[in-house]
Amino acid sequence: MYTKRNYSFWMTFNWSKWPFIIGVVYSGIIACLGYFLDIHISLPWQPISVIGIAVAFYLGFKNNSSYDRTWEARKIYGGIVNSSRSFGAAITSFIQGENNSDIHKELIYRHIAWLTALRFQLRLSKPWEHTEERLSGKFVPTVCENYTMQMDEGLKKFISEEEIQSYQNNTNIATQILKTQSVRLQELKNNGFFDDFRHMELYHHITSFYTDQGKAERIKNFPFPRQYASTALWLTMVFSFLVPLGLYEAFKNVDSFMFWVFPFMSGLIIWIFYLMEKIGDYSENPFEGTYNDVPITSISIGIEIDLREMINDSDNPKPLSDENGFLL
Repeated sequence: MYTKRNYSFWMTFNWSKWPFIIGVVYSGIIACLGYFLDIHISLPWQPISVIGIAVAFYLGFKNNSSYDRTWEARKIYGGIVNSSRSFGAAITSFIQGENNSDIHKELIYRHIAWLTALRFQLRLSKPWEHTEERLSGKFVPTVCENYTMQMDEGLKKFISEEEIQSYQNNTNIATQILKTQSVRLQELKNNGFFDDFRHMELYHHITSFYTDQGKAERIKNFPFPRQYASTALWLTMVFSFLVPLGLYEAFKNVDSFMFWVFPFMSGLIIWIFYLMEKIGDYSENPFEGTYNDVPITSISIGIEIDLREMINDSDNPKPLSDENGFLL
């Protein structure tokens, strides 16, 4: 997530400059053919403008759908924040008896381990994601080997080595951590640390965590439908190919100085349409570790701080700060 007030113009342009450069060069070739060789390659602007309107509507649909995916991901993690705080408050108030402080710490730490495993799993690479443009950093694994090593290091802070080893053959470690949490709550209930009613309340929290995890995995594992994403790209390419042919017709009878504005005007129009297409493209996958991600690492660390403060823990982490305006 970008945290400054605005992306600067040059950051935006540098990220999307190639459609503009290629558009100017392509339009310049058409201009030179007409000006120096008297070879006029042009089409009426009216039908091209109709295509442009259709492409704009389609790009608007794609961008809206992409934004919905990002906003839903943020709402999911907002729900995890609320449920985690409620779970922590329930743990510290419901569980009484001998060594209750150790039990509080065990359950809180296992929940933080679940948050850690979940965020690493959500950042695993998928074929449709922009893996070559991930932001660097210890919280953004790029290959499965790196993912496993970093996640294990994170889990060691909160659960035992034996418990970590018990998950090694599981494909979804976050799911198994919640299962272990459920089994442990049942053991505590059987040992009289809380009654049936409080046990059911705690289990409802586990259910809500499974629900939120499933929602996040749905976004992660099901891409924005490729037929819509691909069509937006191809329509933009077709329109960009036609733009200089239509603009040449409009500029060919103006004086020589204004005529040479034509390649830059064509490049600008092409750049605007490609910029809209790229914004939608880079908003589809809110967990891929790039510029516009939902900051799940920052949110998870914020939850960790809240929960550890509930049990008066020491050496709590500091809130994660942005690096060069980017917060993960």
